[in-house]
Amino acid sequence: MAGHSQFANIMHRKGAQDKKRARLFSRLTREIIVAAKQGLPDPAGNPRLRGAIQAARAANVPRDNIERAIKRATGEDKDTNYEAVRYEGYGPGGVAIIAEALTDNRNRTAGEVRTIFSKNGGALGETNSVSFMFDRVGRIVFPASIGGADQVFEAAVEAGAADVVSSEETHEIITAPDDLMQVRDALAEKFGDPSEARLAWKPQNTVAVEGEAAETLFGLLEALDENDDVQTVAANYEVSDEVLQKLAS
Repeated sequence: MAGHSQFANIMHRKGAQDKKRARLFSRLTREIIVAAKQGLPDPAGNPRLRGAIQAARAANVPRDNIERAIKRATGEDKDTNYEAVRYEGYGPGGVAIIAEALTDNRNRTAGEVRTIFSKNGGALGETNSVSFMFDRVGRIVFPASIGGADQVFEAAVEAGAADVVSSEETHEIITAPDDLMQVRDALAEKFGDPSEARLAWKPQNTVAVEGEAAETLFGLLEALDENDDVQTVAANYEVSDEVLQKLAS
């Protein structure tokens, strides 16, 4: 198992859940604000906003929070403008890392991200220094309970998906970036709303990491994940189940 799923499992087992929940709510409402500002405030005519609202609902963000975020984007607090910024660099073991942020202060966020890399055995690079090692894809995630692997695979292919990876916990559907919302909507009609539907960075190849390098790497990824401005983190690492169990303990 590599990359995103491993890190999500580790973070689920560690840390203060209330703080993590508050941080998740903040990220999801920030995405709603940006989506509403960049397009129509009506989710029916704004696929990005529709996806952001659905992600917020899946995470149990209160309806009032969602409505306030849309109102904030369309009329209130016009002085606050969030900017999408991508940071790229290397972590322990030569692992390539991409961190995407939404920030109202580029200098502050850049300084914080640079410090996180340097304090955790990494090095922040220039834009495009590692992104060529990843493919930009659409990623849709459903819980495994919606159906069997064959059933989900057939429905996803029919909807236009490029690939499906099923596990004991989830069905992960990969699409071309432009097909994300089309495939998401088609599958939602059959299985209900997904737990996640967004653009993601998929590593073309992975780097095996173990021992102290793996522990330091996960410290770096956790620090990035805990930054208020960072929305998503992608990395091209792979660790064994034995190392994963040790890190999660």
